[in-house]
Amino acid sequence: MASGRATGDYAFGSELRLCEAAEYERVFADARRLGGRSVTLLMRANELGHPRLGLAISRKRLRRAVDRNRLKRHVRETFRHLRHRLPAVDCVVLARQDAATMSAAELHADLERLWQKAVHALASPHPDSRT
Repeated sequence: MASGRATGDYAFGSELRLCEAAEYERVFADARRLGGRSVTLLMRANELGHPRLGLAISRKRLRRAVDRNRLKRHVRETFRHLRHRLPAVDCVVLARQDAATMSAAELHADLERLWQKAVHALASPHPDSRT
């Protein structure tokens, strides 16, 4: 009987999550920022060899728990499917108020577009980096 859980390459295990406050602080301290209609994405390279995701979805931006949970579900789902294209980077997702009023299709399309933008942005050097 199928459990409904993702397995193999599409699983979202703890090694793919930011869990500690210090990991979030590291990203907030020096991050590349990309904005979509529904969320803002903060990214910073890591030395782990794979991308990780952290969610910072505040009640200030999305008042209703159902809206926060819905956004988190969509973010995790799009990350799981596109993480193989991302380099070793820690990502923190922040909500924008528009996310609450977007349909599921609009939200999914916006997140896919943002992850694609992230792949391209990470291929280019950080504008603040010194060589």
